[in-house]
Amino acid sequence: MTAVSQKPEPYDTAAAVPEEGGYELLPVASPARTRAALRELVRPERARAVLGLGVLVAATAVGLLVQPLLGRVVDIVADGRPADDLTLPVVLIAVVAVAQGVTTTIGLGQVARLGESVLARLREDFVAHALQLPADRLERAGAGDLTARVTGDVARVAEAVRSALPEMARSVLTIVLTLGALALLDVRFLLAALLAVPVQLLTARWYVRRALPLYAEQRVANGAQQQQLLETIGGAATVRGHRLEREHTERSDRGSRAAVEVTMRGVKLVLGFYGRLHIAEYLGLAAVLFAGYLLVRDGSASVGTATAAALYFHSLFGPVNQALVLLDDAQSATAGLARLVGVTDLRTQEPAAAGVRTEDEAAEPAVEVRAVSHTYGAGRPVLRDVSLTLRRGEHVALVGASGAGKSTLARIVANVQQPTEGTVRIAADGADVPVALVTQEVHVFSGTLADDLRLARPDATDAQLRAALATVHALDWAEALPDGLATEVGEGGHRLDPSRAQQLALARLVLADPAVAVLDEATAEAGSAGARVLERAAEAALSGRTALVVAHRLTQAVAADRIVVLEAGQVVETGSHEQLRDAGGPYAALWRAWSGSRTAPHP
Repeated sequence: MTAVSQKPEPYDTAAAVPEEGGYELLPVASPARTRAALRELVRPERARAVLGLGVLVAATAVGLLVQPLLGRVVDIVADGRPADDLTLPVVLIAVVAVAQGVTTTIGLGQVARLGESVLARLREDFVAHALQLPADRLERAGAGDLTARVTGDVARVAEAVRSALPEMARSVLTIVLTLGALALLDVRFLLAALLAVPVQLLTARWYVRRALPLYAEQRVANGAQQQQLLETIGGAATVRGHRLEREHTERSDRGSRAAVEVTMRGVKLVLGFYGRLHIAEYLGLAAVLFAGYLLVRDGSASVGTATAAALYFHSLFGPVNQALVLLDDAQSATAGLARLVGVTDLRTQEPAAAGVRTEDEAAEPAVEVRAVSHTYGAGRPVLRDVSLTLRRGEHVALVGASGAGKSTLARIVANVQQPTEGTVRIAADGADVPVALVTQEVHVFSGTLADDLRLARPDATDAQLRAALATVHALDWAEALPDGLATEVGEGGHRLDPSRAQQLALARLVLADPAVAVLDEATAEAGSAGARVLERAAEAALSGRTALVVAHRLTQAVAADRIVVLEAGQVVETGSHEQLRDAGGPYAALWRAWSGSRTAPHP
């Protein structure tokens, strides 16, 4: 037996993000954890990184030959030499330009490939972990926070990888090698140029210390704003029905003002950053020109050498400014990366297996819920000390009023949500027992109908796809589509009505062939005409499996082997339909209301 701890271990993230508008936003990784994650992403691409940087070093070194060649031209002209003496330096300048262009292209290409490989791995990790986040954790965070990360943060990191990373590498190499070239001309030129460095360093330090927390705050504000907008738009009918338009508009206004205020602080920060950089530029250039004047006057350097030194420093304007300006993109991308890493780490610390035990023993497959309780936030208990056993092949129906905790218990049994207390034990002949969950919220993915079905079993043959469709009584309409199983469905394709979409989900269940299946009101979306079809499809899909069914329609409960009645998160009755109907308890009341409203025959 393998038991998994109920409580996640602490992980290295920044201070907990405060709740915004009642939501507990997803965590943000600390700077140390973000750097460690970046090293892990780059490690497989070390060879490409070394090659790209090596070629860029060669390209930059070749390009630095231009300034002394121009200085040579100045000396030739100043000395009044023949025009033919200009031929060689001019030709060499052209050769240098071509060589630098070729090597720079190769080097930047390698760095770009490095960045794209790292970005692809980051995206895959983020999506894989985001899909496995506990449902209750996502509910506490709200959809807006995760949406902002998967859109804005990923886009910001992608932009940095595609533009900032290559340019930053090139700029840093140019700065280092140019300062070395100034020292080769005369160390006094280097000392003069370095007068600008303290101003630049202070500017960079001033900016970095303010930018990272500011951009992190901006991401949080944008996430909270997006969540509020999603809530207002998604619940528009409810908002109008309860006359809450003004309240929600004010909430949206507050969120927008907060986001704009943070953005304007960022604009002011960038303006101050540029102003300080200009001071450094002119201070350094004046120092180099003055040093050149003194050295030429003393005969320690020629006019051409002084010209080359001035050109070297002037050529630093672009790379230095570019490197420091790219700090803006780097800080913004770092903030976005920290938010992405926070999500990937969260899955590691809140595993889907928490609270669930899988036992490898000779016993028949079964599911046992032991003293499970669950709470959504402080003071919102949903389940209270629920214990339940499902025998092999048994179909158990969960019945209860709305808010009784049926869906929460179903998600816990399906291992997509973790209980606050208690455990779920899955015992089987094999080491791994798959549990599948089908809900009333079914997504039809874009692509062919066959591709959509193969999401559950990628190696399924066409014959197996048709057999699964036939099992859930969907083969006739599937083959009647314009192109049969090759018909494009989903967004932009042939639209399936809710009943057919549910049949498609049940066909996926048949293909996945799990030992345990959980249906959470999987027939609720069907109208009365399609309800019986879906109920027959569900019965066929569950045949031979252990099943827990959240019964939206009590006809499903009638067909179950056993019925469990929940009230206020507690089990209040359990037994067969006949036993509970005749007991005169909560189920009997539900059945009378159900059968009376539909004039259903008394089984």
